[in-house]
Amino acid sequence: MHLSAPEQVHLPANRLYRGQSGLVLLVLDPDLLGSPVRWEPGVPTDPASMLFPHLYGPLPAASVVRTVPYRPADDGVFAALPANFGADRGG
Repeated sequence: MHLSAPEQVHLPANRLYRGQSGLVLLVLDPDLLGSPVRWEPGVPTDPASMLFPHLYGPLPAASVVRTVPYRPADDGVFAALPANFGADRGG
């Protein structure tokens, strides 16, 4: 399962969901995932050194510590999340 770090989430959101208003971010506690997470390259248009987390196993509902609506701007583009988003694992 493709996941994103907070500073990355706008990249796949814009690539796959630009202009859609019904997205919800699931804020996860990585200590509760219970399956391996591997950091792997994204797509060729992502920054060359950027790796994305991928979960290799089921996503336990208990690992979701918060849900956050994620809406695009009026032009349909999703903004990057604030630098401190999720710092307390509560979002």
